[in-house]
Amino acid sequence: MKIITCNSNIPLAKAIASNIGIKLCDASIRNFQDNEIFVEINENIRGEDVYVIQSTSHPVNDNIMELLITIDAARRGSAKRITAVIPYFGYARQDRKTGPRTPISAKLVANLITSSGADRVLTMDLHAGQIQGFFDIPLDNLYSAPPTIKDMKENFANSKDLVLVSPDVGGVVRARAFAKRMNSDLAIIDKRRENAGHSEVMNVIGDVENKICILVDDIVDSAGTLCNAAEALHKKGAKEIYSYISHGVLSGKSGQLIENSKIRETVLTDSILASDEVKNIKKIRHITIAPLFGEAIKRINSDSSVSALFE
Repeated sequence: MKIITCNSNIPLAKAIASNIGIKLCDASIRNFQDNEIFVEINENIRGEDVYVIQSTSHPVNDNIMELLITIDAARRGSAKRITAVIPYFGYARQDRKTGPRTPISAKLVANLITSSGADRVLTMDLHAGQIQGFFDIPLDNLYSAPPTIKDMKENFANSKDLVLVSPDVGGVVRARAFAKRMNSDLAIIDKRRENAGHSEVMNVIGDVENKICILVDDIVDSAGTLCNAAEALHKKGAKEIYSYISHGVLSGKSGQLIENSKIRETVLTDSILASDEVKNIKKIRHITIAPLFGEAIKRINSDSSVSALFE
């Protein structure tokens, strides 16, 4: 087995390799002066099971090209099997036509990854489940639930007035699964989105008065939906408000928006490397998904069941 990391999240890649018990493969990924990407793998990978780790987060297009070129380098280096390990899959929100003459960019990115030479994909908490069908190669979609539930139980195990909250109707299935694991009640935020990146909270479905509320979602980008949901819960009498998010995209001033919101703490996974600005925000804390990905990679390498991780 060889693990190659691109540049989007090197600390996570090192943690995954450490969890498996191996060192990262020696590879050089750099830019020429005109920003063309050059990849050179400095170890023999002929006949090896190669895993290329890259979150396609900001800068999204550069990171996607790094991933594609590294996969191509591994294929031309005669790797036996190449797995694209993508903790955060960018363009996942463009999973359908939203109007006339608009693209399905998630499908395009899936085609690019397949055409570059990847034999399979390992990712986590896809924004839309149907993206699995965009790939013509095997795809394993991990869930951040194991480390998230573990953290919740460590912090809220004795809370009898706990409510898991979905910030929109689309996340109800996820929130219900967490509520079941935590043996807690469920609430739903009913919202109307006026335009992309902005949302208006309309109503809170469920009893949240004097409750400890935990908002759960897969992506926080502008943080508008999250903070509006927290404001609605506060107005309905919620005692404390927390949030657990799989992927902290956190574009623009979203970090400061969270810092100034009614949320007491936001917990993110390390699928996306936190910027220095995000690291300095006191209300944001990170938990690692390295053991989850490390175990999944070991199971893929030994042709064992990955789904057994969630049983």
